[in-house]
Amino acid sequence: MSEGTTSTGRIRRSGRTDRMARRAAGPTVDPCPPGAPGGRYRPLRSMEVERIVAAALELLATLGMGEAPDRLRADLLRAGAREAGDRVLLPEALVREAIAAAPRRIALHGRAPGRDVVLGGDAVHFGTGGAAVQALDLDTGLYRPSTLRDLRDFTRLQDALPHISWFTRCCIATDLEGPWALDAHTAHALLRHTTKPVATAFTLEEHVAPIAAALDIAAGGDFAARPFLKAHVSPVISPMRYGEDAVDVVYACIRHGIPLSCITAAQSGATAPATLAGFLVQSLAETLASLAMVHAIRPGFPMVFSNWPLVIDLRSGAFAGGGGEIAVLNAASAQISNALGLVSGVAASMTDAKAVDAQAGAEKALTALAAGLAGGNLVYESAGMTASLLGASFEAFVLDDDMLAGVLRVLRGIEVTDATLDLAPIRAAVLGEGHFLGAPETLAAMERDYHYPALADRDAPSAWAEAGAPDAWSRAKARARHLLATHHPEGLTPAQDRAVRAALAIP
Repeated sequence: MSEGTTSTGRIRRSGRTDRMARRAAGPTVDPCPPGAPGGRYRPLRSMEVERIVAAALELLATLGMGEAPDRLRADLLRAGAREAGDRVLLPEALVREAIAAAPRRIALHGRAPGRDVVLGGDAVHFGTGGAAVQALDLDTGLYRPSTLRDLRDFTRLQDALPHISWFTRCCIATDLEGPWALDAHTAHALLRHTTKPVATAFTLEEHVAPIAAALDIAAGGDFAARPFLKAHVSPVISPMRYGEDAVDVVYACIRHGIPLSCITAAQSGATAPATLAGFLVQSLAETLASLAMVHAIRPGFPMVFSNWPLVIDLRSGAFAGGGGEIAVLNAASAQISNALGLVSGVAASMTDAKAVDAQAGAEKALTALAAGLAGGNLVYESAGMTASLLGASFEAFVLDDDMLAGVLRVLRGIEVTDATLDLAPIRAAVLGEGHFLGAPETLAAMERDYHYPALADRDAPSAWAEAGAPDAWSRAKARARHLLATHHPEGLTPAQDRAVRAALAIP
């Protein structure tokens, strides 16, 4: 039926035009929903998981942790730890008590409808992270020191990307002087420029209270009743000792009701064993030491068990964020954490490539897919990062969002139901027109079962050539520019913004 005019003078639209209009409005069912189930990839056998856990518990009970600050030492001893000279031993009973008391679900709330994230079980959510000191400039295509404007722009950009569930600062504003200015402006950027759940870091303990006051303002009252921000803290310094400044931050965050991601980030062959199994033992022990610390301070306080195995290139000593080793290590970490029933955090997409190129795409997809299939509840660093975490890229953000959609589609799997196994459409096609195009079942599955990438090129070679032979980087650059020009979310009312600025001493 062609488009035309009826006898009443009304415009008659073709079925194709109607379908195009429906597609422009967007799918009614997201084919790649965040929170899709993982856990189908298990790089370790159950017996191997048990051996690694047992070895980690033995390490904590017999070697323990060094350099525990006095108040933490006292709290750990009250909880059941033992002293051995200048070290604190963590008996298996204490560690297992901490595991049992840890929450199995942690809610990270958004400040707009539909943006809450519930962590735990087999749900997988991709987010960001990092502390890049350089940004890949949209104009020059070269790296330069990252600025506060970059941080604000990255925050706005990711707010429009649907497959990134939460946002953590991805770059350091190197144009700010002093740790307080950095922490305060970072918190303000997160509060103002996105309504997704967010995370930040606190350089010093005394920075927590004023930022917590700003969180209360943004929450319109009591932040702790519905927390939308978590703190990223690394209270353990590999190998096997506590870091005093970070431990102080943990105490302050717990006091103010700020959920924690306690991150262990040992490096193979440098601060942890080069053997992958030995690495997993030490890294697990260190993250369990963080959990025991939180348990000793306040049992059951929400902590994401963020055990990030990192890899170095043993030929040069350089950090290697992409490759099979880091993919399998983070997948194994997720598998072990989930076996313990803990809310898990791992890292992915930490490409070593400097350009947004084939190396970046391969390394990012490989590591993100492994982490997702293994069931990491929070997958950090999964968008925007380049150059072994030294750089952040606007183009990479939009390309990675498309890549993560594909990963989530893989995790969603295949729905096998009476409806999807109905043989009637097959009989109708075989005995009728000989194809399935235009069948109602095809139209129903078109948006429900299939993801259509926003940036991937699926044109014929001739159409691609006529369009100027664009590559992925140029398409991503255009998409990033468009979003930065048009997407201006406001997470704070003008009155809240003034109050938050006053609380943080921001002019």
